Amino acid sequence: MVRHCGFSFSVDLLLSVKHFNIMSYQIIIGLETHVQLLTKSKLFCGCGTKFGESPNTQVCPVCLGLPGALPVINREAYHLAVRAACALNCEITRNTKWDRKNYYYPDLPKGFQTSQFDFPVGVGGHLTIPDPADTSRERGIGLIRVHLEEDAGKSMHDEDADRKNAMQSTRIDLNRAGMPLLEIVSKPDMRSPEEAYAYLTELKLLMMYIGVSDCNMQEGSLRCDANINLHIAPTPENGLGETFKTPIIEIKNLNSFRAVKAALTYEANRQYQAFLDHEYGGSFAKQTWLWDEQKQVTRQMRSKEESSDYRYFPEPDLLPIVITDAEIADVQKGLENRKPSDVRKCLLGEYRLSEYDTDVIVNAGVEAVEYYFALAGKTGDAKLSANWLTQEVMRILNQQTVSLAEFPVSAEALAELILAVHNGKVPKNQAKEVFAEMVRSGETIDAIIPKLGISTISQEELERIADQIIAENPNVIAEILQGKAKAVGSLIGRAKKINKNIDPAVFEGIVKAKIGN
Repeated sequence: MVRHCGFSFSVDLLLSVKHFNIMSYQIIIGLETHVQLLTKSKLFCGCGTKFGESPNTQVCPVCLGLPGALPVINREAYHLAVRAACALNCEITRNTKWDRKNYYYPDLPKGFQTSQFDFPVGVGGHLTIPDPADTSRERGIGLIRVHLEEDAGKSMHDEDADRKNAMQSTRIDLNRAGMPLLEIVSKPDMRSPEEAYAYLTELKLLMMYIGVSDCNMQEGSLRCDANINLHIAPTPENGLGETFKTPIIEIKNLNSFRAVKAALTYEANRQYQAFLDHEYGGSFAKQTWLWDEQKQVTRQMRSKEESSDYRYFPEPDLLPIVITDAEIADVQKGLENRKPSDVRKCLLGEYRLSEYDTDVIVNAGVEAVEYYFALAGKTGDAKLSANWLTQEVMRILNQQTVSLAEFPVSAEALAELILAVHNGKVPKNQAKEVFAEMVRSGETIDAIIPKLGISTISQEELERIADQIIAENPNVIAEILQGKAKAVGSLIGRAKKINKNIDPAVFEGIVKAKIGN
């Protein structure tokens, strides 16, 4: 027997567990997510928030932390924070205050971060997500708090390190310093990397739907730190006397949802392997690790700070903010039918779409939902409208990497095409050709139809062409009557040489009716 962190177990049993890779543990995950708010100016000054400006051009004495500069709260940032907290089912703090969170980073010019400590905007709450194990069910992920804070600047490390004999360097861009951030801290309620992925996906959608943030991870508008540890239950194989809890690891440098999922999967396996290899000693302090995207591994960075390490104290230069019940009620009223969950229920219930179509439309964002509602409202056909949006429209958006706001075919124009097909004005088999021309030229279908030589064919003309094709191809007709269904394709090809506007499905039906098949 060997003593391991206060527990006794058999080495032989552990080797057996390791050999057979028995996963007798539970993963515990909590996420800290930072969302940059959609404001035109920073949290405590009038500097702009536009992404991609030249370094250190969107700064002023306030966000540079110069002596004597006084902050002024951004009213819109607070309003957006309250909206997000209400959407997350939080209890809104009626009287909030500001605090100084003291720590030193080269890109934190004031030497402290203006944040909220004991009176955040929102307390508690939850976010409901689809259960990855069973999408027909939902999981509630509890929240601890939602609070406002300013962002730090950006450090750019070792940009010249790839050059031969180049010195390593760090450059500081303070354009981001003072940007309004909303930090959303979840409870450790997630039990798998897949649940963490689902949580982030739903949170991103919610923040975008209610107009709080664009959540563009490439621009740093959505950032996430993940906390993970394992609860290893006693089993006959591991010989534990009670549940063993591995140290909590905070993982940073997660720049995509895929990275979050990969890092948590790797870290869970690493912690379990460390347990099997007897690597845990007497210290169980929280630690901060980094995710190495290139090597797909986590690596140790530093010990994790506690709240006492930041020496919080009230911000003397900012007054507390008071919000009334009536103001909160107004915010909540403005959120009605705005959440992704509300849209899902509408598409599945009122519009009777499949779960697949619903997920595609909802996950495509607010613009896609509004486009769909406009399209289905004009055509009166929910399913056909969904097909056009999820297949043809989104295919073009992906190919051209444009948004729906830049898409040349409006929902109204596409509805005209769908109705023209339904009414026989445009043959079904030529609808995509017309659509492609609408995308290319931006013209209406009335202008495109004569340009493409499209014309409707009377029933009499279809009958005449069918009679001609049947008379000219007795051998093919015989094959069809013998059960060779594919043979009709050659008849359709011959018919289209007579008139390209022939609808294959309609023509096939006429031929089969005439030959009694």
